[in-house]
Amino acid sequence: MAASMVPAEPAGAPVEDGVPADARPTTPLSIGHLFQISVFWFALNAIWGGFEVFQQKRVIQLIGDGAPIALPAMELIAMPIAVLTMPVMGSVSDYTASRWGRRRPFILFGSLTGAVAMFGLALAPTFPLLIVFFVLLQLTTNAARGPFAGLVPDLVPERQVGIASGLMGLMITLGLVGGYLLMSTGYLLDEDFTLPMLALGAFVGLAGIASFLWIPKGPPAKPRGDRTWPKVAFETFGTDILKERSYVFLLGSRFFILMATGFFMNLNILYLERTFHLVGTDQGFWVIVGLGISVAATAVGTIPGARLSDRVGRKPVIYASALFGAIGMTIVGLAPSVEIAMIGIALVGLGGGAFLAVDWALMTDIIPKASAGRYMGLSNVVEATNGPIATSIGGAIMFVVAGVVDQAAGARAAMLAAVVAFALGAVLLTQVKEPRRVRAAATGRPTETPTPAPA
Repeated sequence: MAASMVPAEPAGAPVEDGVPADARPTTPLSIGHLFQISVFWFALNAIWGGFEVFQQKRVIQLIGDGAPIALPAMELIAMPIAVLTMPVMGSVSDYTASRWGRRRPFILFGSLTGAVAMFGLALAPTFPLLIVFFVLLQLTTNAARGPFAGLVPDLVPERQVGIASGLMGLMITLGLVGGYLLMSTGYLLDEDFTLPMLALGAFVGLAGIASFLWIPKGPPAKPRGDRTWPKVAFETFGTDILKERSYVFLLGSRFFILMATGFFMNLNILYLERTFHLVGTDQGFWVIVGLGISVAATAVGTIPGARLSDRVGRKPVIYASALFGAIGMTIVGLAPSVEIAMIGIALVGLGGGAFLAVDWALMTDIIPKASAGRYMGLSNVVEATNGPIATSIGGAIMFVVAGVVDQAAGARAAMLAAVVAFALGAVLLTQVKEPRRVRAAATGRPTETPTPAPA
């Protein structure tokens, strides 16, 4: 069957506790459950925050001068694995019926096998074996991440989406930094990163076990009918998804806004070197300062942005975050000094924190809830691809403009390109139809007014 010919869902969606599988739950989660969901977000992102340090240092230790070729090759290996694994496993989890729920088995399996992959990375004595465990890490952690992304639509009632998404955005940021700091302890061990990687693997495994035990199992699985598992996987990328017009435009908006932040994050060393002639320890100092400012501003923006979106709507907050980001990148691109550039980075981080939380909340508002694994898994593809594309476009701009003008102008032009990306993200967002909210008289909290399903 062609991917565009996805069978219609059988009439009478499964019901649990009186709530249809395609409806948002109404029972509030405890603070403990909200925190547990957030902890696994922390663990997933700590993996890659730490791996960025481990990968560069370990590859240099194993193959020396070949590292500049090997590192991009590893990224090329990683991208298709992430692009395929997250949405496919998310979609498969939509149909998985088990006594433990439809998402939790994937979280447990992915985290435990991911821990094994990290143990293998820590102890790998050769570069080929390092690649083997790197591929295993990509497969296993993305197999957990795709289904896990469906948990917020599965479990969180509308009144708690803002705070749940705010915690998610905060934990994504803190996880990246926490993993980076943990792995950096290897510098204190004569650049031996074995123990930090083993510790990170153990933490991820324990976080997966805790999530399996304590996160509610959620709604029942969708009926699979006579579909085989390969057919379910193949239908993940079916063109029926184009009928969800708001979702498609929100994916595009998300891609460009995330890509805009990547221009600085992925090219900051070249920017500092070519614009302000910072090298050596001076460059290292400002890289750390920039990272600290960005992380702090992002953390500050997450939960307030999410709570504000509960009152004024998701889209206005995303527009504001894009505006903050565009102003910030304009300051970075035109800054006469590195100190002024840091002010721009603070604005980008503040807007980025609000965006991380509120964009996720809006995504959970508009997707079909019974297929949350599929839709949220596909949305994660944007995260896997925007960084490499931002690096490629920004690097090309640097090269071309440097050839025509000079290197400083090339670096500034690459930063200013982010303003265009922010604008494109905002334009695409205009086509997203946000569900209307009304204020509940009893609770004073917004509730979602469902939109009638298309005929």
